[in-house]
Amino acid sequence: MGSHIAFQSLRLEKVGRTFGAMNALQDLTLEIKRGEFIALLGPSGCGKSTALNCIAGLLATTSGAIWLDDVRIDTLAVEDRGFGMVFQNYALFPHMTVRSNIGFGLRMRGVAKAELERRVDAAIRTVRLESQAHKLPGQLSGGQQQRVAIARAIAIDPPLVLMDEPLSNLDAKLRLEMRQEIRRIHQDLGGVTIYVTHDQDEALSLADRIVVLREGMIRQVGTPEDLYLRPAHIDVAEFMGFRNRLEGTLISDGSVQPMARASADFGGTVLEGVALHSLPGPAVTAAIRPDDLTPVDANHPGIDATVEAFEYRGRDFFGTARTPAGVELFFRSEVPLHAGEAVRLSADPSKILIYQGGAA
Repeated sequence: MGSHIAFQSLRLEKVGRTFGAMNALQDLTLEIKRGEFIALLGPSGCGKSTALNCIAGLLATTSGAIWLDDVRIDTLAVEDRGFGMVFQNYALFPHMTVRSNIGFGLRMRGVAKAELERRVDAAIRTVRLESQAHKLPGQLSGGQQQRVAIARAIAIDPPLVLMDEPLSNLDAKLRLEMRQEIRRIHQDLGGVTIYVTHDQDEALSLADRIVVLREGMIRQVGTPEDLYLRPAHIDVAEFMGFRNRLEGTLISDGSVQPMARASADFGGTVLEGVALHSLPGPAVTAAIRPDDLTPVDANHPGIDATVEAFEYRGRDFFGTARTPAGVELFFRSEVPLHAGEAVRLSADPSKILIYQGGAA
């Protein structure tokens, strides 16, 4: 495997796609280097599948250009791009064996029989399905069918493998196993994998870089660590698990610099946090993960609230509480609490991110 994989980069330059009056993608500009695993992440309708389909050639772009090194590919037909694709629904032929399914794309390309057999064998070995090669898809588990779909995509020796939510039909345990397999297969192949998901854990565990989309536009590109610790916008923070949002007023003498500590008054409670951007003030929003918001004793500054619901989740308890102003908070506790109980909640200042402006 690997004859096409000599390319250096895939470049998207101001790629746009409209459906009637709706901009599904706007000015998508991104460079992906050979060997990278890229996750396109965002809520339903953010444009991630549209972006993948434009790269694949299943959708025409309305504006911009896509380049594989110095070859412009957005004008090429799907089959001339030679990319491997893996979808949510596997799309296997039920009447064909695993081997025949994997070799289908090669047969369509007129690859000679000996070469076809060699490539199918290599793909079967890569996805570890040697013992299932003679079976029909209906005789396989969901995880095995997904491996067949991956093997079919990689048998054509593609420079890029494009995956659209490939694990969403599998149960939780299989999803974890397949995640590790997909990462291993990507490393074996050495090309580029572009992976669409709405699951932040999947993106964090798989990708070298994550591209967060919202309403057809890139909101942030970064390593999993960048996005987890330093989401650039409040909506990215919310998507990366910062479910608690508090609107407040900055307490400072002039502008706060990026990554500096800042204090703000949230309905009579002063909390300190980290400003990710400069904060001219005065309106700010704090974002806190439920894991980081925990009960504190009465002499510690914090947000007073009443527990509304509480549940045990293995090691810890998780609950929701409401402030007198009606703000819902999600928190973690090591000790059991009860609905109706008063609680004071706080977080380490390094875990509280403060953004300019009220909640959008």
